[in-house]
Amino acid sequence: MAQQQDWNALSDEEFRAIFAEWVDANCPAELRFMRKQRPLFDEVSVWYHRLAEKGWLSPVWPQEYGGMGLDAGKHIVYVEEWARLGCPRIPDHGIGLTGPLLIQYGTQAQKDFFLPKILSGEHVWCQGYSEPNAGSDLASLRTSAVADGDGFIVNGQKIWTTLAHCANWILLLVRTSNDGKKRQNGITVMLVDMTTPGVTVRPIPNLRLEADFCEVFFDNVYVPSENVVGEVDQGWALAKAVLGHERIFLGAPSRPAYALRRLERLARDRGAFSDAGFVSRYARLRLDLFDLGSAFERFARVLRAGGTLGPDVSVLKIFSSELYQRITEETLSVAGEEARYWDDLPTGEGDVDAMNLYLDSRAPAIFGGSNEIQREVLAKGVLGLPR
Repeated sequence: MAQQQDWNALSDEEFRAIFAEWVDANCPAELRFMRKQRPLFDEVSVWYHRLAEKGWLSPVWPQEYGGMGLDAGKHIVYVEEWARLGCPRIPDHGIGLTGPLLIQYGTQAQKDFFLPKILSGEHVWCQGYSEPNAGSDLASLRTSAVADGDGFIVNGQKIWTTLAHCANWILLLVRTSNDGKKRQNGITVMLVDMTTPGVTVRPIPNLRLEADFCEVFFDNVYVPSENVVGEVDQGWALAKAVLGHERIFLGAPSRPAYALRRLERLARDRGAFSDAGFVSRYARLRLDLFDLGSAFERFARVLRAGGTLGPDVSVLKIFSSELYQRITEETLSVAGEEARYWDDLPTGEGDVDAMNLYLDSRAPAIFGGSNEIQREVLAKGVLGLPR
């Protein structure tokens, strides 16, 4: 493990330079700007272990648990440089969700057992939240956990579980009671070993014919009581609390910025900049990206100052995901008949994965709380409109 350092004592510019220099030298070239948006653990394990050995795998975990201990401002720099340098996304539910949950709410025994195994890659995690009838309306989940001796028996189904087929543990939300007046009552957080008898995983191919998502079935699965995080029936608050300032990254400019660079590359090669209509549409997209960057920076300043984000941060998610879609649609328009091909399109400046980006742009408007839900958050929390 690398020697500890107070990264937050550095200026953002100093930290950015140090982080970028090391990443540029250590992230394998073949993993940069991967066509695949959510690679499997085995596909990026070399990069995962290099980060872990450096002590840079878990940016916001306290250093006492093997993290970097970054504050919100430095975390933003970390994410920005990660995207700029084209680092592959690693299976990060253990780093970004399970780890922070255990650090804040877990028992000492849970921390001692699970945290080192996340850092070593021995445990690869997925997130068992959404269900067929409980996606955006997560509080209506029905996967049940019934007390049985020293544990619980779990029955039910989860869906759209990202990378469940390469995970061996799942952070699971279950219903342990129906007695509360509010649906949020009676929900419990559990840590479930996916090798337990009764757990079945079925991959779901996405539009790009990749198995990012899975459905997971639980048929009389036994979970010991020591794998409950926090109090029984009180899991809703825990599930929401660990999101923290990560909400801002759902609206980061990185995806649309990457897509706009690919549009520019293709447009120059195909001569689209000689068309006044295209230039007008391109200018609108580029100005919108500048606006998104300004809006993102406004919320980032709140975090750097130690503040808390309000419901208005939802506007970033809407803005970023819909701009990403508009940019990739314009890219297909420039590609013309070539857009029907799945293969990357060659240009003088490098290939452009036009169709891949277009298909990828469909998902962000749905995951992390659909844009319809984000608009409802803004209507209620910002505009004060009635339900």
